[in-house]
Amino acid sequence: MSDSPYALSHLDALESEAVHIFREVAGEFERPVILFSGGKDSIVMLHLALKAFAPAPVPFPLLHVDTGHNFPEVLAYRDRVVAEHGLRLHVAHVQDYIDRGVLKERPDGTRNPLQTVPLTEKIQAEKFDAVFGGGRRDEEKARAKERVFSLRDEFSQWDPRRQRPELWQLYNGRHAPGEHVRVFPLSNWTELDVWQYIARERIELPEIYFAHRREVFDRGGMWLTAGAWGGPEEGEIPQKRQVRYRTVGDMSCTGAVDSDAETLEQVIAEIAASRLTERGATRADDKMSEAAMEDRKREGYF
Repeated sequence: MSDSPYALSHLDALESEAVHIFREVAGEFERPVILFSGGKDSIVMLHLALKAFAPAPVPFPLLHVDTGHNFPEVLAYRDRVVAEHGLRLHVAHVQDYIDRGVLKERPDGTRNPLQTVPLTEKIQAEKFDAVFGGGRRDEEKARAKERVFSLRDEFSQWDPRRQRPELWQLYNGRHAPGEHVRVFPLSNWTELDVWQYIARERIELPEIYFAHRREVFDRGGMWLTAGAWGGPEEGEIPQKRQVRYRTVGDMSCTGAVDSDAETLEQVIAEIAASRLTERGATRADDKMSEAAMEDRKREGYF
């Protein structure tokens, strides 16, 4: 790092890049929206958006795809933040599509793969032309292929061969009617960057990110939480363990990890020592096949 008093720290540089992206989208697109699940990445995105436009309010609404199997603590956090900042929240419910017969429950009870249709239909119905997502390149190999501005066709599908070069910080938001652009302000961040930034900015998180006693059961080497989605099944024995979550999503496919990290400093030390990515350690939906995430992204998922 330079000794110059004007040099940016690593986190300052990442923050500056993300703020620039939010302002670029505000100037270039007509109907942007921010995906907000109440997970740490979308929480950091919202914090950056608040900074980018302060003291004015964030000029975009939020969008959440509710699988019906979300963690109650995370939904409570989502609603509290929306009310605190006076934001507008769109919610697309997977359950509505199941009730109408458009989607069918999977035998394993996992609803993460069912999010794509509600997401893409909401984008089309509201005519959103830029959709912010919290994906990072360090999470998973398909996400590592994405540009910061990632074009989706009129069916919300992703074709890696249609991605445009991004030179320096020159982003190309050109798209035809019906198409839209997914925007990833955290592309260049790592999981450790996100946690260090949360600590520096003193950002509140849902409590499940920190170690706590919880009743879980083992399935496929992951500690899952019992719930209305159908687990545990016969032979899967619940037990109380000290765990926390590295990522949050549908309860049916998001695993907890054994942990004693009860503070931000302890979480950062734990992440710095880990040799597993957060999705590799805790997301069953990414283990369905070698190209599970890329297949879902091609269909319109984030």
